[in-house]
Amino acid sequence: MKVVAFNGSARKDGNTTILVRQVFSELEKEGIDTELVQLAGQTIRGCTACAQCFKKKNQRCVVENDIANQCIEKMLAADGIILASPTYFADVTTEIKALIDRAGFVARANDDMFKRKVGAAVVAVRRAGSIHVFDSLNHFFLIGQMIIPGSIYWNMGFGLAKGDVEQDEEGLRTMQILGQNMAWLLKKTSGQA
Repeated sequence: MKVVAFNGSARKDGNTTILVRQVFSELEKEGIDTELVQLAGQTIRGCTACAQCFKKKNQRCVVENDIANQCIEKMLAADGIILASPTYFADVTTEIKALIDRAGFVARANDDMFKRKVGAAVVAVRRAGSIHVFDSLNHFFLIGQMIIPGSIYWNMGFGLAKGDVEQDEEGLRTMQILGQNMAWLLKKTSGQA
């Protein structure tokens, strides 16, 4: 089994990455492979609404000059998907929004090709706005017929400077429980538990 996470932060290896790695730690304890894709420094554009994915139905976006199709391929190959974003003006980053729009549209065009995969949102926040980010990420999973595990609180960690989330004990614990619940759910849905 494998879980791929997409970090939509413009800052590599910052608070969002730290939170994702907390989830990964629990998944790896259960023998689940993990992969982190950091969108920082990568080119990914928003959906052009050309609807060619509905005509071609080949599980790809027709726009080929960025990393969207590589990300979609990784999503298809994985059993679980994590979408992670810091909070920018009470919303997701433009990078993760572009991925949601492009991958979501391609998935819809191909009979909800991510259905019944396990999906989880991870949010880093300085102070407020994270619930909207959490909802935006979860909307991708829900409209695609994916299954979302819960945790002991909303999947967010608090911090501004790089590493600040390591001081958020409740946020770190939330990520640990999310990882445990995600591993349990992955095993249940694959018939291993």
